[in-house]
Amino acid sequence: MAASEKSMRRVALTSLGGTSIEWYDFFIYGTAAALIFPTLFFPPDIPVYVGLIASFGTFAVGFIARPVGGMLFGHFGDRLGRKAALVTAMVMMGVATTLIGLLPGYETIGPFAPIFLILLRFVQGLAVGGQWGGAMLLVTESAPPEKRGFYGAFAQAGAPVGVILANIAFLIVTASVSTEALLDWGWRIPFLASIILIGLSLYVQLTLEDTPAFKELIESSEPSEAKPRSPVVQAIKTYPKEITLAAGAFLGVQVTFYILIVFSISYGTDPLGLALSKSDMLFAVLISTIFQVPALFFFAAWSDRHGRRGVYKWGAIVTGLWAFAMFPLINTGSLPLIILALSGGQIAIAMMYGPQAALLTELFSTEVRYSGASLGYQLGAIVGGGFAPIIATSLVAFGSSVWVSGYIALACVLTYVSLVLLKETPVTDLDKVA
Repeated sequence: MAASEKSMRRVALTSLGGTSIEWYDFFIYGTAAALIFPTLFFPPDIPVYVGLIASFGTFAVGFIARPVGGMLFGHFGDRLGRKAALVTAMVMMGVATTLIGLLPGYETIGPFAPIFLILLRFVQGLAVGGQWGGAMLLVTESAPPEKRGFYGAFAQAGAPVGVILANIAFLIVTASVSTEALLDWGWRIPFLASIILIGLSLYVQLTLEDTPAFKELIESSEPSEAKPRSPVVQAIKTYPKEITLAAGAFLGVQVTFYILIVFSISYGTDPLGLALSKSDMLFAVLISTIFQVPALFFFAAWSDRHGRRGVYKWGAIVTGLWAFAMFPLINTGSLPLIILALSGGQIAIAMMYGPQAALLTELFSTEVRYSGASLGYQLGAIVGGGFAPIIATSLVAFGSSVWVSGYIALACVLTYVSLVLLKETPVTDLDKVA
């Protein structure tokens, strides 16, 4: 049974707030990895590109941890409830991000600086790996079937809103302090602000109930049936094709998204290339990401009426084609054209990312839904997003931006093929999906 309209709005907005701050925590690391960490946490005598790739390597650690977090939190989310797993993930993220903001640099503690940075980034990855499944199921399992795609977009919108918040935070800091102060202490402010997430997690724990689908599962099943010994193993055994294809369907989104929000900043500010200011590139990423938010809701609602796969496949086609227009526009060095390039990519991504929450929810049965959806999502994230900035940086260093466009197009081809092989998900009672 779906939640009432008033209750549904509260669940949706809480999910949006939680995912926005959680993704903010995850994305401020990406911004700092492009602008701050290469000089702060690594030896000062290494070449610029080596430091940047090393910094992006620590960024990728978060993605390596995401499938682990998906399995860990998926296990407890399917056994103990969506809310308990979500709250734990939110607290973990808030603590890890705050500690990054307190971490000394290489000059102070030497090689321990990147080691501690990697460890805390791994914890961030664990947290975001568990958070998405909880937030996504909190809304999709509570939503009426005919609006599941639309309400699922509230969980999805947390990612672009997190990018917007992260870029606003760094824009304010970079505009308020000198370059020396930014490298010394200014960059820490956006990280320390994430302590707000701990307070929001307490609100979720005290005010929201678990989803109707999970409560009905617990009430109507025998304990051994309601709580499989290992939901992750059961999901892998029961839905290996769905998990694999869900991961493949996510590649086009992840590769393109992290090239747009992370790699593009270092690409645009490269002193040997376009040499634009950090503020200009942060502003371009900020404005372009704003366009993704309404597009997410539009295409998610469209999938409620016309099916998930059709909208998703058109998103893969448009994104793959736009990749070859994107870098020529960026290479002009014109800020309006750079915004146009990034905005077109963000809107194309929304055609895929908007319907994704409902698509993955409807693939799995209730007792393993947290595990199955999280595994598909996070495996696609590590393959697609985790290494995208490193691969793109290497392609430009040893070739040109055309190769980056080809990289995006290849990811979109793999996404399209995965969607062709994946069945259309029904808009039905989630308890009956098996």
